[in-house]
Amino acid sequence: MHILQTLPTTATLLVHMLLMFQFEAGVSGFEPDFLYPLENITVAQGRDATFTCVVNNLGGYRVSGDLATARVAWIKADTKAILAIHEHVITNNARLSVTHNDFNTWTLNIRNVKREDRGQYMCQVNTDPMKMQTAFLEVVIPPDIVYEETSGDMMVPEGGSAKLICKARGYPKPRIVWRREDGGAIVARGGPGGRAERQLSVEGEMLTLTKVTRSEMGAYLCIAANGVPPSVSKRMMLHVHFHPLIQVPNQLVGAPVNTDVTLQCHVEASPKAINYWTRESGEMIITNDKYYMTEINNSYYSVQMKLVIRRFHKSDLGGYKCISKNSIGDAEGNIRLYEMEIQERADSDDENMEEDVETENTEKRLYNGFQGPLTETEESSLQPNISSGSSGSTSDTVLRSGALLLVLFLLI
Repeated sequence: MHILQTLPTTATLLVHMLLMFQFEAGVSGFEPDFLYPLENITVAQGRDATFTCVVNNLGGYRVSGDLATARVAWIKADTKAILAIHEHVITNNARLSVTHNDFNTWTLNIRNVKREDRGQYMCQVNTDPMKMQTAFLEVVIPPDIVYEETSGDMMVPEGGSAKLICKARGYPKPRIVWRREDGGAIVARGGPGGRAERQLSVEGEMLTLTKVTRSEMGAYLCIAANGVPPSVSKRMMLHVHFHPLIQVPNQLVGAPVNTDVTLQCHVEASPKAINYWTRESGEMIITNDKYYMTEINNSYYSVQMKLVIRRFHKSDLGGYKCISKNSIGDAEGNIRLYEMEIQERADSDDENMEEDVETENTEKRLYNGFQGPLTETEESSLQPNISSGSSGSTSDTVLRSGALLLVLFLLI
């Protein structure tokens, strides 16, 4: 100010006029402008959403014909509701707040977003004419199973039909896929030509199974997903009922005395059956020092029955029964136990081997005796006499035998 005071009066007026011109130029020449576009937001229900509006040249700008400076306002465009002006929230919603960084950035914060918050939002500057930009808030909802409209565990007779239903809510609408918990194939019957198609997954709210077999018994999973984590699923158990069936791998079992013997039966039944063993007389067998019984579950409906008879004795010979009973019916399998005489068989085998050796030796002795001490020359000289067969051969043979005896006598 001391500089202005030293200037002449005319110059002082010129400086004041220049400052006023520059101020008017700053106010009127540079209108507010958006630096970045307002961005669309997609957020899951329950999370927070934030819109950011960056406005340049807002400070000092006054609305034409109004002494008030321009302000930033937030408006819900689809309902025309004013949410906030500058740093003041207008709407009666405790989940909304606005902030300003004292420069050019304004933010609208929505906490714990709900489905009704979805829609178009506007950042507006009250210039003349008004300036504004909009963005959309998309609120997605993860899938959720509607349990009251979804099937539970189901029981069907073998050969019957089953319909499993799964309903889910969420946004976007969830996609429902069926799978077997054990990774097995789902059998879809009734296709072209009545063929049965095996698929690892089936899509749709309803899963229809026809002519159900026991192999289709098990847990089925209804999985709902819409791209918004997490996916959800429900487990449904399909029970297939049928009367017991027993298969006996070995109906005739042999064992030596004083050894442990194991009898086996394979049982298939649903619902779960009561399984037990009896003697052929009907006497029920219980676990004790003599008998040991176990059951091994192979699947939902398959069981392997085992009976171990310790220190097998002649009194244990005879028939045994494995019996299975459930609410639909019953079945039984028969096994006969006999004694194996391993030692006697071994002795007889040894005797046979000795006889074979003696026979072989005898044959060798006979063969060697037949050959005798003949040399190749003698053998060739005798050969014509053996095969000739003439009537005068007897006298010649006698003479030759006498000659041989004379030669032997002289040698001695």
